[in-house]
Amino acid sequence: MRAIRIGTGAGYAGDRIDSAKELVEKSSLDYLVLEGLAERTTAIAQIEKSEDPTKGYGAFLEERMEELLPVCLQNGTTLITNLGAANPSAALECVKTIKEKLNLDTLKAVAVSGSDVLSKMQRSSNRIWETEETLADTQLDIVSADAYLGVEQILPALEAEADVIITGRVADPSLFLAPMVYEFDWSLDDWHKLGAGTVFAHLLECGAQVTGGYFADDAYKQVPDLAEVGMPYAEVDSEGQGYISKAPGSGGKVTISTCTEQLLYEVMNPAAYITPDVVADFSGVRFEQTGSDKVTVEGGTGRRRTDTLKVTLGVNRGYLGEGMIGYAGHHALERGRMAEEIIKYRLDKRQLEYADIKYEMIGLNALHGQESDRESHTPYEVMLRVAGLASDKYTAEQIGNEIEALWLNGPGGPGGVRKNSKKVIAAYSSLIAREEINSALIGEGD
Repeated sequence: MRAIRIGTGAGYAGDRIDSAKELVEKSSLDYLVLEGLAERTTAIAQIEKSEDPTKGYGAFLEERMEELLPVCLQNGTTLITNLGAANPSAALECVKTIKEKLNLDTLKAVAVSGSDVLSKMQRSSNRIWETEETLADTQLDIVSADAYLGVEQILPALEAEADVIITGRVADPSLFLAPMVYEFDWSLDDWHKLGAGTVFAHLLECGAQVTGGYFADDAYKQVPDLAEVGMPYAEVDSEGQGYISKAPGSGGKVTISTCTEQLLYEVMNPAAYITPDVVADFSGVRFEQTGSDKVTVEGGTGRRRTDTLKVTLGVNRGYLGEGMIGYAGHHALERGRMAEEIIKYRLDKRQLEYADIKYEMIGLNALHGQESDRESHTPYEVMLRVAGLASDKYTAEQIGNEIEALWLNGPGGPGGVRKNSKKVIAAYSSLIAREEINSALIGEGD
């Protein structure tokens, strides 16, 4: 029975590039997928595009393409990525420039448009999940709206036999499922096979998380050579069965435990994992360790897809101001508390207004909040962090300025002062009807 190999070259925007190159060189891949968008990433990219129409694609696109295009072309590996973000056409032009620079004359690259649905959503009566408002009535400053496209929108690019396929916002599993649907000619309503394929897609989409990254704790869950952790690949056959493994000789490990953790990662209901392509059912999935770093996967299935697609809304929330200052040695916590009270007093005296403000002591309660404040220990060193959300940049910056003033106007022995402010784009969610999507192929042969 014919099978194909699909590997993960990135599980997020800043993932390692050397691991992806190693995977292509050592694993005989048919496809390499770079997944590089988080919920807010595309919204931020939309703002970049509005400021410069030649920008708005994913971070590190140029670096990845320069490293990976030659080895992918040499090994006959098709590269699929959502690093087109808000501007797939600009990303395509970037790839073409790299193609010429590296003399990759035979390389064919295309892009897929259609995920930007802001103009349609602004007139929509659909509701925002987080606020229950309709899009038409909301007072939120919505700056972007990107629908999660699926396999259906990627297939034309695969049928064009492109070497590089660049998309905008596409659901993470769909990037991996599309090659299976194309290669095995699966029907778009074969819910069982689409569900089975989505199991592999979900296991692969977060990169090294299934090979030991995000898994290890070096006590109960030890992972060898994590500093050189390898990227995963799946070998899948036409029935949606196969196995997960990793680049030969790379660090990390693939076990039933690593696969189980990734299977449940970000899944609210294992029996109903909703993607644009299928409502996948992971509840009957079975893993078997069939070799070193080789786990066989079976038991996935699915049900009819939904009539709507998820949309991520980018919302302008103003500016985040942040300041940090550290204290160590005797009475470090007491000095940190004193500094915290000074900042509260100073900001209040200046009548500075923040939609939300947070005070935390790194080393005591920054991660678990007041729950860890009750721990019976005295930290040797702490760092006070203050962060506030303001409507304007000036107000946001004053948090860092007041923190910095503690150098000479606060408790003794401070160190490690840091401050910054930045624009905040929050991610909200809604839905859009499938028939509202207008996707197109851009590039050679379009």
